[in-house]
Amino acid sequence: IQTIPFHTINEVFIQVESGLADYGVVPIENSTEGSVNNTLDVFFTSSLKIVGEIELKIEHFLVSNEKKLSNIERICAHEQSLAQCRNWINQHFEGVELIGMPSNAAGAIRAKDENGTAAIGPKVAANIYDLNIICSNIEDQSDNATRFLIVGNNNLPISGNDKTSILISASDTAGGVGVLYNLLKPLADYGVSMTRIESRPSKKKKWEYVFFIDLEGHANEPHITKALSKLKSNSSLFKILGAYPKTIY
Repeated sequence: IQTIPFHTINEVFIQVESGLADYGVVPIENSTEGSVNNTLDVFFTSSLKIVGEIELKIEHFLVSNEKKLSNIERICAHEQSLAQCRNWINQHFEGVELIGMPSNAAGAIRAKDENGTAAIGPKVAANIYDLNIICSNIEDQSDNATRFLIVGNNNLPISGNDKTSILISASDTAGGVGVLYNLLKPLADYGVSMTRIESRPSKKKKWEYVFFIDLEGHANEPHITKALSKLKSNSSLFKILGAYPKTIY
């Protein structure tokens, strides 16, 4: 397998959509900081399908071309990584500038070329960018983990241990009390378990939201097919993002 790094989530989607890459791997949620909204938002317009998921334990290291904590004047990292190490940073640094970067790789590159700058990233970043590991395992939660999605252009058949992800919003004519309840009622009617729901602004109308939902099972299983058909008829926006094998722990 040939791997190709990109600085932003949007670039990953573009490369797969254009056929320059067969699959892409993008973060979707972290056990400490929650959803990665950039990934959710790209699914609004992308034609790609979710074809798998990966859960990785996240260990953060502070790396720099400096060798002492006292020489660090600024820390560069992706906003998610800065947030996941917030308490540790507050305990060990006071008045140090925190700079959000498009990726931790971009932060490591800056740390390599700039004195007084440290980056947050995996241990391998020190080897790749020839940096010193100043501190290890600086994440605030020892069980910190991130769930990644694999995106591609193909749909997958039933494996027997699947998950289905959908994007949905209420019908334009729906209103009043119980809108979300009525929208999701077909899931209960057909015995479909919902494992996750996340809302995002629709970006079409003020105070209008869309919902990202993960379901137990494959979209092609008969009872799920019936539930999704009913959901579609009650919604103004309905999109199956993918049906794919669940992570094996």
